[in-house]
Amino acid sequence: MTFQGQMAMVTGAGSGIGRATACLLAARGAAVAAVDIDGATARETARMITAAGGRGAGYEADVSKAAEIDAAMASAVRDLGPLRIMVNNAGILDGYFDVDELEEATWRRVLDFDLTGAFLGCKRALREMLPAGQGRIVNMASVAGLNGTGGGAAYIAAKHGVVGLTRQMAVVYAARGIRVNCVCPGAIPTGLRAHSQTLLGPGIPDISARGVAVSDAQVRALVPAGERGTVEDIAGAVCWLVSDEARYVNGHALVVDGGWRAK
Repeated sequence: MTFQGQMAMVTGAGSGIGRATACLLAARGAAVAAVDIDGATARETARMITAAGGRGAGYEADVSKAAEIDAAMASAVRDLGPLRIMVNNAGILDGYFDVDELEEATWRRVLDFDLTGAFLGCKRALREMLPAGQGRIVNMASVAGLNGTGGGAAYIAAKHGVVGLTRQMAVVYAARGIRVNCVCPGAIPTGLRAHSQTLLGPGIPDISARGVAVSDAQVRALVPAGERGTVEDIAGAVCWLVSDEARYVNGHALVVDGGWRAK
């Protein structure tokens, strides 16, 4: 499984699953454009890649803004070469609020980041991939994109939307050389709660203890494997989906959750 000579863009690459994915793609030969709303963390990921002997560059962009994704992509193509792999990983939690608790502004913020951000990333990637007649796109969904649990109303709706977007694109673009899949992680420890708290703004109550997989005891009750997964587990799934080994996998929502959804 090698990506030598290919350029990959990963959004939300400043930490967590995005950083692990960017580093693994680079370790397997890809030139990686690490994109994050926090440009300093994106550049740190790029430094980690280059320190390990890979090729990477960091770019700042808010994925919910088309102009910023366009600028990051244009810079990455200029710096690293033609785009072949796009990983739309950036996203935020919604605080695990149900509809009666959820403010409209929070709903819109989460949908903008998690669903519109994936749409804009896909749309910009297609501008590079369609003329070349080749490319692979992976969108980051969640078990919450298949279940009625795993998040609040906005997050679950957004991640269901990501799965639907992935399937529609897979049907439309396969004949034009582009495969589109998504990954549905389960309980993976990252800094997403803290990042989401910051990005949702000061009016959001503390979300650190909300949700269904906060404690180890909750995870053991939910997950047949009895433990949390790792960011490397998800990065490995992404790398497989964009590899030639998965050339006939298209429109798939790959669940990586230790058996949570199987229950």
